[in-house]
Amino acid sequence: MQIGLDISGGDKAPLAILEGALQASEDLPKSITLVLFGNAKEIQSFLDQNPSLTKFVRVEACGDPIEMGDHPAKAWASKPDSSIVKGFMAHKKGDIDAFISAGNSGALLVGSHRVLGVVEGVQRPCITSVMPKENGGMGILLDAGINPDSKPELLRQFAIMGARYTEMVYNLDNPKVGLINIGTEPGKGSLVCQQAYETLSQDPNINFIGNIESRDLYNDKADVMVCDGFTGNVLLKHAETHYRLLAKRGMLDEFFHRFNYENYGGTPILGVNGTVILGHGISSATAVKNMILQAIDVASSGLNDKLKMAFQA
Repeated sequence: MQIGLDISGGDKAPLAILEGALQASEDLPKSITLVLFGNAKEIQSFLDQNPSLTKFVRVEACGDPIEMGDHPAKAWASKPDSSIVKGFMAHKKGDIDAFISAGNSGALLVGSHRVLGVVEGVQRPCITSVMPKENGGMGILLDAGINPDSKPELLRQFAIMGARYTEMVYNLDNPKVGLINIGTEPGKGSLVCQQAYETLSQDPNINFIGNIESRDLYNDKADVMVCDGFTGNVLLKHAETHYRLLAKRGMLDEFFHRFNYENYGGTPILGVNGTVILGHGISSATAVKNMILQAIDVASSGLNDKLKMAFQA
């Protein structure tokens, strides 16, 4: 398996990305090759200092990177030799099985749409966030930020993608799907939430358990928690802020340690014809390591085939 890694993406690139690759190499089977997209001189300098990584990697030399502040669509046109553009092109051709970046998220979404394309039947891709459960388990929240305006049918599609993702990657059997709302009764919430409730209730392929409230994010009521991207992003950043405040005060316990984004690496962009892992811009070496391991899990799970079957049906 060939895993593409954007060395130039992220606030701490390239060093944190390369160190993450080095950390991951300690756990990689011999069948995995890391394809490093970025400045060849920077990569070779790191390999010279860490020769143990050499046997796991292949280098793809790239030109000027797409910066965090670049306009995503314009950057695609003006920087065809960038690590993001060349990474997506390699994925499209089948030269790599997954592509990972902590870089410009807009550019990654442009590549996902324009180069890989979406699974037939999917209206819009979405991203997820892991929600730790008090009982030691986990759930996922989606959409976590790229679809702030979501109609009922789009929420149903998020539910399908989230359910298949937790089945194939996290091995959860028949995951429970909840719709995030301001009350548990069917008639609660906005018109969109009320209509989404009806839409989800009528789909026999979704184990829909009804509305859930934000207080249910960390209990075992639902495994897949569905909402529009505006709501999801607010909830995600609220949880991240609580983690940082507790960490600053030295008040973390076993449960709250699980809120550290580094433990999960990044999020797959669900609904595209490929495996793309989007990382936090501030990704550390540990986060990059976990992104690599996550990419292997997602790429080898058969998730995309499962999504294609679900939407064809």
